[in-house]
Amino acid sequence: MNEVLDLRGLSCPIPLLRTKEVLAYKNEVKVVVDEVTPRENILKFARSQGCQTTTLEIGNAWQVTIRKA
Repeated sequence: MNEVLDLRGLSCPIPLLRTKEVLAYKNEVKVVVDEVTPRENILKFARSQGCQTTTLEIGNAWQVTIRKA
C-alpha cells in the first residue's frame, strides 16, 4: 500500500524530514504540500537519491509522488 503524507501547513524542514523517514522503509510515497519551498526541497532530495518523481498540482497544493528506482 502506498503511503500518503499530508504535510500541508508545515514549514521546512518538517516536510522533508517526514518524507525521509517514510522513504527509509517504503518504496513509494505521495507527499502533499502547499508551499513551494518544501515541494522543491523534497524534489531535490528525492532526485539526489536516484528516485523518480512526478508532481501534480491539486488546487492550492502539490502532490509529489516519489518512487525508488
